[in-house]
Amino acid sequence: MTPNKEDFIKAIFELGGKEKVVTNKDLVRMLSISAASVTDMNTRLLKEELITHLPYQGVMLTEKGLLIANQLTRKHRIWEVFLAEKLGYDWNEVHADADLLEHVSSDLLIERLNIFLDEPTFDPHGGVIPNQDGTVPEIHSTPLIECKVGDRFKIQEVDDQEDFLEYLLYKKVHLGKEYTLAEIEPYDGPLTLETSAGEKTVIGHKAAFKIFVDIIE
Repeated sequence: MTPNKEDFIKAIFELGGKEKVVTNKDLVRMLSISAASVTDMNTRLLKEELITHLPYQGVMLTEKGLLIANQLTRKHRIWEVFLAEKLGYDWNEVHADADLLEHVSSDLLIERLNIFLDEPTFDPHGGVIPNQDGTVPEIHSTPLIECKVGDRFKIQEVDDQEDFLEYLLYKKVHLGKEYTLAEIEPYDGPLTLETSAGEKTVIGHKAAFKIFVDIIE
C-alpha cells in the first residue's frame, strides 16, 4: 500500500464513498491531479477489490477498502492527539504533519503510541478514533444547525478544515464547552451561543453545519 494509494482511498472515504458514489471530477478536484491519473488509480484499486465502479457514475469503497480507510484514519487521528497533547500544536496545526506521519508509521508504532497516549477515543477535533480492527464506535451527535432556541449542548466535534478551525479559535469555540442557543436570526442569519456565565458568541449560519453537539437534557 503506497502513500498515493492511501491518499486516494482516504479521498474517496472523505468524499462519502462509504455510502455514495464519488465521481472522478470530485477526486480530481480534491487531490489536484489529472483525470488520467484518477482513471489509472481507479483501475489499480479495482484490481485489488478496494473499490467498486459504477459505469458513467463513479466509484465506492468495498468493505475491504473501507477497512483500510478506517485504519488510515486511526493512524492519522492518533498522531493528531500526540501532536496536540505532547508537542503543543493547536488543533488547526495538527492535520498536515499527521498526514505525513501516518504514511511512515507501522502498525506496531501506532499501537505503542496509542498505549503511550492512554488509548484516546477522540482526536483534537472530536473525531472518533477507529478501533485497531478498523471498526468505528458509534457516536451520536447533532449538527448545531438542527438545534432550537433554548437548547443546551456541549460542543462534541467540529470539521477539521484548517480555515474553519482558525475561525473557531477566533470565536473562542472549543470542544467540551457548554452553551445555550440563545438566538437564531431569520433568513439564514447567524446563531448566538451563550455560556452559563452570560458570555455570547455569534456563529455564522454556514459554520453551524460544521459543528456537532451533544444536547444536554
